Amino acid sequence: MPYNSVFRPDLFAGQTIMVTGGGSGIGRCLAHELVSLGAQVVILGRNAEKLDTVAGEIREDGGDVATQVCDIRDEESVIAAIEATLARFGRIDGLVNNAGGQYRTPMNTISTRGFEAVVRNNLTGGFIFMREVFNRWMADNGGAIVNMIADIWNGWPDFAHSGAARGGMWTLTESAACEWAANGVRVNAVAPGGIASSGFDTYAPEIQHKLFEYTRRVPQQRFGTEAEVAAAITYLLSPAAAYITGSCIRVDGGAPNARQTWTLAESDRNAPYEGFHRAKMPEVLKRGPGGA
Repeated sequence: MPYNSVFRPDLFAGQTIMVTGGGSGIGRCLAHELVSLGAQVVILGRNAEKLDTVAGEIREDGGDVATQVCDIRDEESVIAAIEATLARFGRIDGLVNNAGGQYRTPMNTISTRGFEAVVRNNLTGGFIFMREVFNRWMADNGGAIVNMIADIWNGWPDFAHSGAARGGMWTLTESAACEWAANGVRVNAVAPGGIASSGFDTYAPEIQHKLFEYTRRVPQQRFGTEAEVAAAITYLLSPAAAYITGSCIRVDGGAPNARQTWTLAESDRNAPYEGFHRAKMPEVLKRGPGGA
């Protein structure tokens, strides 16, 4: 069964799109969708085995994808990946800054080194990629950049380091959208809320247990799917978003809109979009609250 995208199959025919963090989760899903829409996709990450696994899936489905081992935190590694992509495909039409990560801890326990590591992973690396793609291709040829942030609205307690980095990525997105508009480069962001992906299985047991409390605080009363985030990114990369830059699409079930003045009602009327034919439910959600 192929990817069930809502977009037309040839949407990105002849275009090259780079996706960082393409070896798992949302990046893996997005790579599948973009390939199904005709793009030449380059997935990047630090783990060659993960990248090869995703590439194998895509080839089994009849598509093709390029892989590139790259540490977004290392400037030389980023430049090498961009140059390799230009050498192979001759163009870079889209960049998705999807790679990142964080750990949960109270702000007063975050070391300076830990804070700087998370900022470099979620902000500095994305900045390096944006700058180098712009200077090496998009400044003269145009393009679209989509930066992944998060549900940072109203702060992010226990993730202050990542909230600061993602907030920085959001204002960086707004700044680049203005500076680079004359070059025909659009820069936008996507902010996922609670998305059911493989990342859930990497959380510590005490955090996994809290997952089962999360959806009760979301107006739509559920987790999102990887395909729902991928669809938002795909839209922002597409010609349909030609007059959209410096904007952010929230994919969060309305989580920031929940307020103490309103009692959320249980609901099963908000059906998810399940476009990803290879989506896998995180093991922690399969086990349920008793097994977390």
